[in-house]
Amino acid sequence: MAKAIHSMIRVRDEARSVDFYARAFGLEVAQRLPFDGFTLVYLRNAEADFEVELTINHDRTEPYALGDGYGHIAFVVDDLDAEHARFTQEGLTPNPIKEFFHEGALLAKFFFVTDPDGYKIEVLKKHGRYR
Repeated sequence: MAKAIHSMIRVRDEARSVDFYARAFGLEVAQRLPFDGFTLVYLRNAEADFEVELTINHDRTEPYALGDGYGHIAFVVDDLDAEHARFTQEGLTPNPIKEFFHEGALLAKFFFVTDPDGYKIEVLKKHGRYR
């Protein structure tokens, strides 16, 4: 069986991105691999084996065009309201909390936040299929 292990995003400022993901999601650098021309940084926390891989191209000066194909990555939390308040206190400017219903039943309660490079990140309350 296949197992998802990481999702990669390209970022311009390593320190700014590492700080964001640490403050927002408690992700820490699991490994940093510098190469000629680029650096790979793998972020994770104790909750899961899945990692966020940051790719930093050393010569990149312009923001990346995310295009219309990028969706989002999602994180699940126990207390969505507390996390939303914490994100706000951290100055991470989360969007308002929303509820999503399917056939009259709550499917998801969530908010989105945007990282320093414009990537959308969904933060969901543990509920139903989102565990």
